Amino acid sequence: MGSTSSDLLALLGIAHRAGTVERGIGASRRAVREGRAHLVLVAEDASAQQLEKLARLSAHRRVPLRWIAAGHALGAALGTAPLSAVAVTGRRFAESMLGKLPDEGGEGSEQRGCGVSGCRW
Repeated sequence: MGSTSSDLLALLGIAHRAGTVERGIGASRRAVREGRAHLVLVAEDASAQQLEKLARLSAHRRVPLRWIAAGHALGAALGTAPLSAVAVTGRRFAESMLGKLPDEGGEGSEQRGCGVSGCRW
């Protein structure tokens, strides 16, 4: 895992301790649907079936969705079992994390999975 990924996962852990992270697919979908999510982070090894609705909902609600570390690393950053996705509900944390991630359309962006024009799974 690179320095940027390590920094991002460390920041995610801090956001979790601050109470601004929703863990898992269901909680992430709920946060996006309710307008509380400012960023959705998806594990690079998450299954397509699990994520299709979340990716489409995020695109529809214009919530940035980015692909990051494997599920076990995502879970470890939050002190839990492997996770497929998390939603960041703190605006400042989300903005900070987006600054550490590639821009849309590049590696790690929503274009890797499900974009506005449809899923590529």
